[in-house]
Amino acid sequence: MASLDEAQLVRRIARGDRAAFEELYRRTSPWLAVRLRRRCADQQLVAEVMQETYLAVWRAGGAFAGDAVNGTAVGWLWTIAARRLVDGFRRQARHARVPAVTAEAASVPAAEDDALASEVGGTVGDALQRLAPELRQVLQAMVLDGLSVRETALLLGVPEGTVKTRARRARIAMREALS
Repeated sequence: MASLDEAQLVRRIARGDRAAFEELYRRTSPWLAVRLRRRCADQQLVAEVMQETYLAVWRAGGAFAGDAVNGTAVGWLWTIAARRLVDGFRRQARHARVPAVTAEAASVPAAEDDALASEVGGTVGDALQRLAPELRQVLQAMVLDGLSVRETALLLGVPEGTVKTRARRARIAMREALS
């Protein structure tokens, strides 16, 4: 199993391979938990989202399109988790609880910021790093994670108008930095 990549593991999961599922979970659950905790301070909600995400992977492994849509298994996994987190925030909102969002640590760059910088290098990566954290968060949620304005608002715990304003400011700042 160690020689297989995540996409191959997902394909085996689709055929009911429990060992492949366990290997995928072992490889991805620490990373996924950290990424979810950065967006939500409610540990119970994070645990629920983790469980729902991996249950969805087990049930719908055959839905992974992979290379056919230029996707990765880890990206597919994150898409499932992000949408489950938004669903969790919606459930909480219906019960009159406000989702707690963790503040971004100012002194230590996040692992996903490092990954983003290495993935999007050069001038674009430098421009992204110079953005204010709240603007970068909106860009990450909307552009990289593919969330809608409403989903981004729920994820970040801010009004939809604020998301729209931050997205506009981020686009203007990126345009200026790249011109």
